[in-house]
Parts: sequence; C-alpha cells; structure tokens
Amino acid sequence: MKKKVVLAGGTGFIGTYFAEEFRKLDYEVKMISRQSVHTQWEDKAAIIDLLNGADLLINLAGKSVNCRYHEKNKEEIMHSRTETTEKLGEAILECSNPPKLWINSSTATIYRHAEDRPMTEDQGEIGAGFSVDVAKAWERSFFQYKLPETRQVALRIAIVLGEHGGVMTPFKNLVRFGLGGHQGTGEQMFSWIHVEDLFEITRFLERNEQLSGVFNCSAPNPVKNRELMKQLRRVMNRNVGLPAAKWMLEIGAWLIRTETELIVKSRWVIPERLEREGYTFKYDTLEKALRQMV
Repeated sequence: MKKKVVLAGGTGFIGTYFAEEFRKLDYEVKMISRQSVHTQWEDKAAIIDLLNGADLLINLAGKSVNCRYHEKNKEEIMHSRTETTEKLGEAILECSNPPKLWINSSTATIYRHAEDRPMTEDQGEIGAGFSVDVAKAWERSFFQYKLPETRQVALRIAIVLGEHGGVMTPFKNLVRFGLGGHQGTGEQMFSWIHVEDLFEITRFLERNEQLSGVFNCSAPNPVKNRELMKQLRRVMNRNVGLPAAKWMLEIGAWLIRTETELIVKSRWVIPERLEREGYTFKYDTLEKALRQMV
C-alpha cells in the first residue's frame, strides 16, 4: 500500500513543493485547505476520514505575515495558526487509526532579536512582541494535545528560500534594479533554509521514530544582511547596490503593505538538535542555495 501524507494548508510555496516531492516518492497526497477542490477546514468528518490511516500529517496553515500589522490582519495571523492546529488536534482525538507523525509549523521568529549569539533549542531566549506572541500561542495550541499514538514535532522554521517562490523574489528585484545594498545597519543576522532541506527534514523525522518535540529548521551557516546582499549581487552579476536606511525601509514597507520587522529583525538561529541527531544539510551555505536558485 502507498504511504499517505496529509498536507494541511498545503497550497502555498512550501506546500506545493512538498506535494510534488511526495508524489515523486509515490506517496498518496491529500490536502486540507480553503480551496474548493480540497477537503475544507469546516468539514470535521472529512478531516477525520483523511487522517485515519495517514502515515504523516504536516500542517503548514497560516495567513502570510507579509502584510501590515493592523488589528484585522493580526487577528487573522493568530487565528489562522491556532484554530487550524486545534481543528487537527480535535480530529486526531477522534481517529480510530490516527497519523503516526504530526509535524506542525512554528517559526524561528519565536527567539529574540539576536546579534550577540546564536539561538538553539536548549539555549535560545524567547523574545517579545506580536510575532513572538503568535509563535508561542501556535506551539501552545499544538502541544496541548496528548496523543499516545501520534508523535508530535514542531518545526521552528527560518526564512525559506527556493527557486520558485518564497522571500527571494523581492530581494532579487532589489538587486536587479540597483537597490541591492544592505538594509538598515546590515548587521542583523539572516537565518534561512532551502526548501529542499526543509522537505528532507520531514523525511528524516519520519524515519527516526525516536524524535519528537521542537526542532530549529535553519541552515547551519546564517549570514549578516550585508553578506546576504553581497552574495546575491555576485550570483546575479550586479556590481553596485544602493543600501536602504531604516527610515527608507519604513516608507517602502508602508507603500507595499508589509512590515520592516521581516527585514531588520536579527534572526540568528542554529539547528543544533538536527545536526546532533545526524541530519546533513544539502544546502549548508548561502552560496550553494543562491546558485541553485539564481
């Protein structure tokens, strides 16, 4: 029999990539989303039916944080993560043959702004502010469920890079139009992961049945923002890139309806647990990742 994977919220950049890769491995891929062609979040009976007998459930659901943080968007960002997680937990409790493994997204933004030292699962310091509150609530809604037959893993995911989407499109556009200098001070750390490694981590966790709990999902070699832009200019053959001061970023963020936190927060996150358990990154350096994408 084919293995069955259920992707919840799997219609975005990461979910689309995962679905394609699982199909290549001959998994039966099922989706839960707001799109009419898939099982709907409101249909609890259908969700239970999908989850029964599943080998793997991966929850990627959540409104994009690439927006202005006014009250309506903040409420949607929070609820789109906690409510979908809780719907899955309640459905698993009613399964006669629940999934063997439930992998739930979280975010590396849970850690504080860090320019002094890297954040690990054991030694990382939780930050403060709206984005951190979302991350804490998301993990709390996930780990509130005690599921003796379902292993639970939360992935604290850094910024995901990939050839066909993710955060790199606006960065590449900046370089293309001569604006590819550093942003803000340029000293903020940029923790990232290639989507191919993120997928392989889910396979690694599926194989290693003794693993559960929280894992940082970031490449082992984060870089400063100024180094990110320097490498991106190099692979795109652009010698010049004008920098952007924070006040310029504030204006630009307002114009394109997003927040400067996505650029100026220093995310310095290390995948200590994954490396200790034996996972080897294919894209361990930014240069490898950028050359594959560009």
